[in-house]
Amino acid sequence: MTQSPDASTILTGGCLCGAVRYRATGAPNATSLCHCDSCRRATGGPSLAWAIFPEEAVEIVAGTLAIYESSPGVERGFCARCGTSLSYTRANRPGLFDVTTASLDDPEACPPSKEIWTRERLSWEAANPALPQFARFSTPGS
Repeated sequence: MTQSPDASTILTGGCLCGAVRYRATGAPNATSLCHCDSCRRATGGPSLAWAIFPEEAVEIVAGTLAIYESSPGVERGFCARCGTSLSYTRANRPGLFDVTTASLDDPEACPPSKEIWTRERLSWEAANPALPQFARFSTPGS
């Protein structure tokens, strides 16, 4: 069983082909499972799990993220070679850097603590009744 990350934890991850690698130091500020249409389209999956870190805690250690502005002020980072979705930043949420949980070498270390954008959840994807559910963002004013 994987231990929960703490301040001394170093988490690593990267894309499918290995061209882009990153390192995150410490525990994430938050984790979530997002059901929004934008995350689904960015990945081709029914939902997307995120681990949210302070920007200074994440370092790209190999390769370069390709960036796509999916909506005004929202940047999604991915591998230009294999297409793996890797990151998310939002201008109205400065200082935070989200990594796709499944791109971590140990995704079990950062399970989602809540589900967001449930109003856009696909009808055939079941909710996890053990997690808090939010119709949109889970933070006020976001």
